Amino acid sequence: MTVLPDTAYQPTDEELASIQRWFAAYDDAAGRRDVERMADLAVFPLNLVSDDAGGQGASGQWDRERFVRTMGRVMGDGAEDITFGSTRTPVFLGPAIAVVFTDSVMTSQGHTQRLRYADILVRRGDSWAFQTMIQSGWGDRLG
Repeated sequence: MTVLPDTAYQPTDEELASIQRWFAAYDDAAGRRDVERMADLAVFPLNLVSDDAGGQGASGQWDRERFVRTMGRVMGDGAEDITFGSTRTPVFLGPAIAVVFTDSVMTSQGHTQRLRYADILVRRGDSWAFQTMIQSGWGDRLG
């Protein structure tokens, strides 16, 4: 369980709900393997932070084309939807910036995998968009 730091900004109930609605839309798109819709929910260039197989930190920036191409390969084209059970802990740095920690269980084709990652979301107009993805194990794919 992630413990929230005291950031001096206390989100409203509506701000918290808006983050949950955004992730519901993202998880729905991911579950259907709709990579184009997932990309619609991002700000590009998208920052990625990870580590590589050698245990070294890695980072990169992807444009929309690279995101769609890479995530399309990662998500695959299976006929079965992917399901997610996620617990999200948003930490608001202000009304337009949130770091969201996620503990998730992903199931696809009978295989279950536990995930832990963080996203940095920014508010743009009346909706959120992810701008940075942080997850271990992706560093060799960022170059």
